[in-house]
Amino acid sequence: MLDRAPQESKGGTDTRPVAFRGAGFVPSAGRYSGWIALVAVLAVWQLAGSAGWVSQLFLPAPSAIALAIWKLAISGALWQHVSWSIMRIGTGWIIGTAAGVLVGFAIGLSTLARSVGITFISALFPIPKIALLPLLILWLGIGEEPKIATIALGVFFSTAISVYSGVDAVPRNLIRMAQSFNVPFHAIVRRVIWPGALPSILAGFRITASVALLLVVSAEMIGAQFGIGAFVLQAGNLMQTDQLLAGVVILSVFGLAVGKLINLLEARLLHWR
Repeated sequence: MLDRAPQESKGGTDTRPVAFRGAGFVPSAGRYSGWIALVAVLAVWQLAGSAGWVSQLFLPAPSAIALAIWKLAISGALWQHVSWSIMRIGTGWIIGTAAGVLVGFAIGLSTLARSVGITFISALFPIPKIALLPLLILWLGIGEEPKIATIALGVFFSTAISVYSGVDAVPRNLIRMAQSFNVPFHAIVRRVIWPGALPSILAGFRITASVALLLVVSAEMIGAQFGIGAFVLQAGNLMQTDQLLAGVVILSVFGLAVGKLINLLEARLLHWR
């Protein structure tokens, strides 16, 4: 698209084409640049390990890590550890997210809930949730409940903050317009506030997925027999650095998978943006 800008000349006013600059800042990334960079880093890493520049004890080569993952997979230990971690993350994330969405909307829509809820969230959110695990074990007993509760607490606060922040960010003129047409309260929440707050809520989901992953590893390191965190701790105690880094790679792959899932969810729900 071209805009026409006037230009003074001897004979009068003339025009010249000007390139359209109204698209703004549109983020874009190369399709294969990330993969090329990753392959280059792995190649240099493998070369350093194979040439003996780096001790295999301190930093095993990617081939050694891949071999460790393969041995874990064929032995069945990998699936056992991963399944326990996924169960804990999934259960804790769902409970924390459901509670966080409800509380976040209540804070965003109710004056009383805001005055009470923000006070409690501001006081309790900075507390490291993993520090509460011993207390949760005392309350809930030794088992899966304390680990799931720790993850749920960590997810709850971040979700509640992102939800009520998203509700506050909805343009008030849209809400007033709906009220002027006598739209019922529940319809305003469903058709105006929910779509307007959804980008912030999904951004919160991306954060809480990482929080859940961090907390499950920490909880499994403290009191679990199976799980990626327990496996990483055991490998570290035995100085099996290839298996330790294999666990780290598995966690990274899991994080990438969750990020991809949230990207698909955003593309599905936020197609109107």
